[in-house]
Amino acid sequence: MPKNKFKYDLGTIHGRFQIFHNDHMKFLMAGKKLCKHLIVGITNPDPSLTKEHDSNPHRSTPVANPLTYYERYVMIKEALLEEGLKFSEFSIVPFPINVPELLKYYVPMDVVFFLSIYDGWGRQKKVYLESLGLKVHVLWEVPLEKKGLSGTDIRYSMIKGEPWEHFLPTAVVKLVKKWEIITRIRELSIK
Repeated sequence: MPKNKFKYDLGTIHGRFQIFHNDHMKFLMAGKKLCKHLIVGITNPDPSLTKEHDSNPHRSTPVANPLTYYERYVMIKEALLEEGLKFSEFSIVPFPINVPELLKYYVPMDVVFFLSIYDGWGRQKKVYLESLGLKVHVLWEVPLEKKGLSGTDIRYSMIKGEPWEHFLPTAVVKLVKKWEIITRIRELSIK
């Protein structure tokens, strides 16, 4: 067995995770396979760090950000534990990608930043991170139409009363029901 089976000691993956779904899990596990310890960064951790971006202005609206930082933290933690990771193998932190000069307060700057790129926003994040001299590892880059699951589509399925549970890890489904997240999403959609 090789001395170190991981390419990196420490890696980070970030996302809004508005709602944590099965493709998010695939993304996190792809990054985890490459590093000993994965830092999961939650973007838009609070309204003051949520900014509109030309490539997708919808991502900053309240209906696109119905979950609090804490709710997303718990969902991700429970889903990763359910997936079989030990808590010592990952950390979860706020990740102010819209204010990249603040990242140094949340993650070590010598970490490798894992990205998936689907659109202009993904390409812009790569430019942001590289402009700070940070190491970026693109896990995959595919056209938006091949992205797969979308939190937006899942939230709209919830609003319309369509099936949604099969898109989410079991641990997340339980929390959505326990916290009555669908009621909140429906209320935000009519404001």
